[in-house]
Amino acid sequence: MIGNVVIWSKLDCPYCVRAKTALSKNGIHYEEKILDRDFTREHLLETYPTAKAFPVIVVDGFYIGGYSQLAEKLNEELNKPQILLNE
Repeated sequence: MIGNVVIWSKLDCPYCVRAKTALSKNGIHYEEKILDRDFTREHLLETYPTAKAFPVIVVDGFYIGGYSQLAEKLNEELNKPQILLNE
């Protein structure tokens, strides 16, 4: 299951809103960092040099990408068959 999620976002970002909404709808807690309040663009690019757009989504310490990659990960995780403990 998806663990610790951090969303590096900016104001007026529709994909940031979509990512946060998707996580909330699935009951997944996340930490949000906002550009120019919690970090600078330079700090973000030093930390995640391959990031090209917002949001920048990090799951369990690993950069997974943006909203599309989060949606794929949620789809994979939520559609996994559940394994019973006694199997």
